[in-house]
Order: sequence, then C-alpha cells, then structure tokens
Amino acid sequence: MKWNEHTTGQRIKLLRGAVTQEELAESAGLSVATIRKAEQDRGQVSLPSLLRLAHALGADVSVIVGQQAPRRAMLADDRLTLRELSRTVHDTAAGIGTDREPVEFAADLAAGWDAYRAGRIGVAGQFAASCVRDAATALVSAPEDHRMTVRGVLADAYRLSAYVANQLGARDLAYAAIGHAADQAREAGDPRREASVASGRSWIYLRDARLGDAEHTAVISYDSIEPTYGDRDPLLLATYGWHVTFAAVVAARQGNISAAEDLLSQGSAVAARLGRDVMVNGTAFGPASVTAQAIGIAVSTGRAGRALQLAAGLPDSSALHQAARNRLQLDIALAQCDTKQYDTCLDTLLTVCTEHPEWVRHQTLPGVIAQRAGHATTSRSRKIAKIIGATLA
Repeated sequence: MKWNEHTTGQRIKLLRGAVTQEELAESAGLSVATIRKAEQDRGQVSLPSLLRLAHALGADVSVIVGQQAPRRAMLADDRLTLRELSRTVHDTAAGIGTDREPVEFAADLAAGWDAYRAGRIGVAGQFAASCVRDAATALVSAPEDHRMTVRGVLADAYRLSAYVANQLGARDLAYAAIGHAADQAREAGDPRREASVASGRSWIYLRDARLGDAEHTAVISYDSIEPTYGDRDPLLLATYGWHVTFAAVVAARQGNISAAEDLLSQGSAVAARLGRDVMVNGTAFGPASVTAQAIGIAVSTGRAGRALQLAAGLPDSSALHQAARNRLQLDIALAQCDTKQYDTCLDTLLTVCTEHPEWVRHQTLPGVIAQRAGHATTSRSRKIAKIIGATLA
C-alpha cells in the first residue's frame, strides 16, 4: 500500500512504531485521548496538535498527512534536479570540478532567487547548481581583493541550494548546503549573510521537527545584527526585521504565544520604520510581509478569527513575492476552514492549487486543509487531491 493511501491515523501509528500511545502523548504534550482519537481517525486533528505530533515523531507534518511521500515518489524532473544539485554541492565543497575556465555567474543566482520566490522550485534548483559550480570555480583563481565578494555570492548560492533541498524533502543535502553557506559567509566577513544563513538553518530545523534547535538558531540570526536606535540602513533593518519575525514563527511552533507576540511587535516596529517592503538577500521584509507572518502565526496557534481580522486589514500584498502570496492564501484558507467556512476555504485553496501546482506539491498545508475541509466528495476536493498528490480520508 502506498503511503498516501493510508489514513492519517494509520500513518501516525506507523510512525509511532514501538513507542506506546502514552509515551507519544507525553513527548508531544498531548493527552492520550487525543492520540487515540487521531489514530482512530475520529474527527480532524488540529494544526497545533499536528505540529506537536510531528515534533514528537521526528517527522514533517506533510509526511503525517500523506502529502509528502518518500523521496522515490518525487516527480522525475525533481529527482533529476536534486541529483544534480547534490552532486554539485558535495563536489564543489571538496574542490572537485572547479578546474575550469571561470564564467559569469551573478545572473544565474538572481534568476535562481526569482524562480524560488515564484514557487518554481525545480528551476531554482537548476540555477542554484549552476551558480554554485561557477562561483566555486571563480573562487579558485579570484584575486585577493575580489575573493570576499565571490565568497559572498557562493554563500548565497549554497543557501539557495539548501532551501531547494529542504522544499524537496532532501534534509541531508539541506544541512550540508547550509553548512557550506555558513563557511563561505564567515570567510566573506559578512555578518548579515551569516545572519541569513543562521535563519535558513533554523528553517531547516523547523521542517525537521527540531524545534529547540530552530529556536536557538533563530535567536542567533537576529541577535547578532540587532540595529541601534539611530541605524537607518534599510538593508540592515530589513535583514533584522525578517529574522526577528521568523523567530516569532519558531516561538509560535513551540507554543510560546507571548514570546511570538513580543517578537512580532519588534518586527512590526522595524517594518514601520522602513515604511515599505525591502528586498534583501533573496527575501523581502516590510509591512506586508510582517502582517503575512502574523496571519500564519495566528492560524498555527489556533486563533483563526484573529488571522481573518489581520487578513482583512493586510497592506497591499503585491509587495510580497509569489511564493509568499501563495503561503498567505493557504493560511487564510486554513483560517476559513477553522471557522467552518468550508466552501470559501475550498475555493481559496483550489485557486492556489490550480494557479501554482508546482509550488503546492512541496507544501504541507494543502493536504491538511483539504483533509479538514473536504468532508464530502466534491469536484473541488477531487481536483485538489489530484494536484497535491494526496488521498483525502
């Protein structure tokens, strides 16, 4: 039987293995009754409970809901991209394949980030591999006064590689690539890049259900570059604001709502100082992005009504890149589902799935939302299930 053909309860039971329900309940901070209810597929498991279960089981939520199958079930193009990316990351780190004539590489990096922000993960991976290879080659013969610049680009290329690998579920490659990114950022003597790498590592920990490590690393990412009151550099403010807001996401996953709200307040204050969304190191930060993160945090902590209130007052979301807008719509769909607006929820979800099928295939929330909202067999839920590759049980 294929993994996505099991029910959510069956998948939880299989992941639990020899661990007892009582032990899993204690590890997840849930009641034994909740574990039993989940394994017996009696009612829907809330997102906060799913996050706790994922942490306790050492698995991604997408694995629990059946959306992310084992790596062998990836599409052929994704598998080829991942193989090439893995070979390039490991070979260049070992100094293999860098004895070529240097070529221009900046364009590939920009195109890779553009593809990633647009939700075209496979294309981003192709550009990342090309840029890593070319930047590593350039570093070999770069003059001393240019080496730090090349290292900075190589750090960004390795970080992009880590993000692509993380989206494709290749966690070992993600850890390796973010480690190489950290080495290059440190050698480049660039604290902002080092902070971005730390934030990226925190995200990998988060996807790997290592919440404690994610929280610790998230603090490092913003603490190391905290601006003074008099700082006016928009790139510094945007970098700090992004990292402190992401730390709020991690705190929310830990169930620490008060800490999450405090960090969000810091992020909001920085966004207000900027007055607009600023792009830095491949990500944007400003009023729209901090509000979008606040909506996601409200949903993940069981405050759907608050999430919809924030969505109603959201600044112009056109400042967000496409992947961020997609994620925002998923958060809104989940909030609509939690407030029992099932038809509206499925409409929102189907729009994202139809317009950006490549992106949703690598996300957790579509499967969670579709299972919770698709109580009856409808044409919409069938279309969604086909796009995301999940069986709705």
